[in-house]
Amino acid sequence: MSKFSRIISTGSFLPPERVSNAQLVSDLAKHGIESSDEWIVERTGISTRHFAQANVCSSDLALEACVQALGAANLGPEDIDLIIVATSTPDMVFPSTACILQNKLSQLSPQAQVILGSPAFDVQAVCSGFIYALTIADAMIRAGNAKRALVVGAEVFSRILDFKDRTTCVLFGDGAGAVVLEASDEPGILSTDIHADGRHVGLLYVPGYANAGGVLEDPVVKMDGQAVFKLAVGLLEGAAKAVIEKANLTAADVDWMVPHQANIRIIQATAKKLKLPMDRVILTVQDHGNTSAASIPLALDQGVRSGKIKPSQTVLLEGVGGGFTWGAVLFKL
Repeated sequence: MSKFSRIISTGSFLPPERVSNAQLVSDLAKHGIESSDEWIVERTGISTRHFAQANVCSSDLALEACVQALGAANLGPEDIDLIIVATSTPDMVFPSTACILQNKLSQLSPQAQVILGSPAFDVQAVCSGFIYALTIADAMIRAGNAKRALVVGAEVFSRILDFKDRTTCVLFGDGAGAVVLEASDEPGILSTDIHADGRHVGLLYVPGYANAGGVLEDPVVKMDGQAVFKLAVGLLEGAAKAVIEKANLTAADVDWMVPHQANIRIIQATAKKLKLPMDRVILTVQDHGNTSAASIPLALDQGVRSGKIKPSQTVLLEGVGGGFTWGAVLFKL
């Protein structure tokens, strides 16, 4: 049984197609809906996002992110004994995207087939999914049920957008991010804090579901933006303060905050409440949009690969999503 778990590498992947605000505005105009690049940037901070091609699934994006993370750790799939994928846009109803990913990883080399037989499962907590998945993986490693895990956030949110609704379709994008988490005698994950409040299911949801060979209801994102904003800031502040307190630290001890990349205003408001200057916040929302469960690991990987986030620094991850779900993780790289 291990005392700690530690993130030893990161990886990410974005589909090649970049979609600018101008492109979305043009598409909205075809439906008689007015918008502008200025309107989108002012309210969200988003300039571009990436959309996957029609034949690309969440597991495909996840595979690329995992290959990057494994490469950064000089490991192969055969070195992994747990896979957890956070996603709201799975490849299919079942099996899990994690099992599909496991199969794809096993095909990379003859040695990689060793990964078959290890547990693999999905976590569905929408934009908080990666926080939930990392918390679960940390607990499993500490309990001795795994030695080394791939924890992934992967989404193709473009599949569930209503491109006649300017309040939602401009917000989201596709992508994947992954980390390798392994057992360690040295402190890595310092503290975690996750929550849910089902009273708020109607604020952010996708009502469609499979039934008798068809899809009932309307399988696109529905959101009460103002209500989500008001709720999100307070919940994120609470979770962030909770993990800092659990680790017996203060906000001044946090070197970097890597928030869920939903909206620049939410990120700025949360940083202000924690008295963290924005130059200690990793921002990718302008380039990626909201990639739901993928947004935190995508931003974390960018922070690590850019050299901003350095070994031994203390990093705060925090996110909020439909459900309502929210949480935070504090760790030393």
